[in-house]
Amino acid sequence: MGFFDKVKKIVNFSAFSDLNDDLYDELEERLILADAGMDIAVQAVAELRRRVEFLKVRTVKEARGIMLNILEEMVRKGDTSLKIDFHPSVILFIGVNGVGKTTSIGKIGARLKSEGKSVLFAAADTFRAAASEQLTIWADRCGVPIIKQGEGADPAAVVFDSINAAKARGIDVVLVDTAGRLHNKSNLMNELNKMSRVIQRECPFTDKEVLLVLDATTGQNGLNQAKEFMKICPITGIVLTKLDGTAKGGIVLAISRELKVPVKLVGVGEGIDDLKPFVAREFVEALI
Repeated sequence: MGFFDKVKKIVNFSAFSDLNDDLYDELEERLILADAGMDIAVQAVAELRRRVEFLKVRTVKEARGIMLNILEEMVRKGDTSLKIDFHPSVILFIGVNGVGKTTSIGKIGARLKSEGKSVLFAAADTFRAAASEQLTIWADRCGVPIIKQGEGADPAAVVFDSINAAKARGIDVVLVDTAGRLHNKSNLMNELNKMSRVIQRECPFTDKEVLLVLDATTGQNGLNQAKEFMKICPITGIVLTKLDGTAKGGIVLAISRELKVPVKLVGVGEGIDDLKPFVAREFVEALI
């Protein structure tokens, strides 16, 4: 079974025997219901009609291939690989509470370790005691070190300690958990800026990623969260969790169009291996 086989299909082309308005209408409706958004649904189907007519396509199978190309073009936004060539590289994880941020850190840490990289977790979400405890569980599970301080500690101090520990131990990648509250944007922005300044001062030439974690089941609400976070700090990529068991896969199309930020990692389950690099073609083939 392929990685994206757990993603629910938007529409089944094989249910149609002819290229007609019923197919186009069904496809447009399904894209809207899947949270792709009205504009994207209309645009995608209009482009399908145009290409079908221009290429004189006659079969549903051929039309499906064209639709795959259209959707792939829509979701292919920038480089989806993680920039972690410098040692130590730093990845900041941001996002509201409950989207799977800490769990994503654990899974990515396990994947990087399986690829031969050394990893360190930084528990910089000091606002919630449970966040540090949860990350510690993942650190134990993955067999990676963790740097943490007490509840209410300065997150930038945790980042400082983590980077210096990483340099001393020869760690390849530092994964930083951050607070997930948006109710006070100025405080959150100040925290993130302070952490970024520490990273720049301690590792001025390092590779740094800022990954926003979104819950796919929240659909357009997740997109709105992303827009709010983008006002606060520059985001280099999206981690989209909980794509399994939801018919909201179209949100990837909306994210790609609205945010112009690449989806870099996607989660389709609870298992430690259920978070993988995003591959546009495989994803759209799972959708239709």
